Amino acid sequence: MQRTERRTIDGLVGPIEIALDYPVGAARGCAFVGHPHPLYGGTLENKVAATLARAFTALGWIAVRPNFRGVGGTAGTHDHGNGETDDFLHVIAQLPGQLGVAGGAQAVGGFSFGSFVAARAAERLAAIGQAPRHQIYVGSAAGKWPMPAVAAHALVVHGEYDETIPLPDVLTWARPQDLPVVVLPGADHFFHRRLSILKRLIVNHLVAQRMTASGPEIDAI
Repeated sequence: MQRTERRTIDGLVGPIEIALDYPVGAARGCAFVGHPHPLYGGTLENKVAATLARAFTALGWIAVRPNFRGVGGTAGTHDHGNGETDDFLHVIAQLPGQLGVAGGAQAVGGFSFGSFVAARAAERLAAIGQAPRHQIYVGSAAGKWPMPAVAAHALVVHGEYDETIPLPDVLTWARPQDLPVVVLPGADHFFHRRLSILKRLIVNHLVAQRMTASGPEIDAI
């Protein structure tokens, strides 16, 4: 049975509170998930962030959901994505070794503001030759924050009727990258009543990427 553990690690400006979602059986690696904007109630408990985590654990990953600065047991104050990115990278550097999966393939993902943080972290990792193997961005923050370009293999999912981050803004960001955007018809920003569809999209994408990289596999989901 999958389980969730709360843990606090030392961060750059004080403690960082983390939820760890464990898969059944041995872990293939760690997936790091960013939550939505803390000044609007975003925490690691957010249902979309938790759905991202469940998709990863279904395929054998440990999902790591840190609270951003000033949220829950995490020290500091909101830093508009700057300190949050530093903390996200710090967690990526520290946790795999602590969990006994050092060297395991890394994945990053995020929802809304968390997509901005995760994308910036992925960009910085790529610059030092450590690009995450998988990247998942849901309700991407394009138009709200300066989203960087992301990997061509990234999965970008957006709601047709997203009232917080309008779909045209995401398409404007994606167009110069020739980056596909998966649109869920009728979905709002928080994917109400469509979280199961969202999870299935993510799982299918991850399975397809793994089959492409290493040949067919069958997972119990």
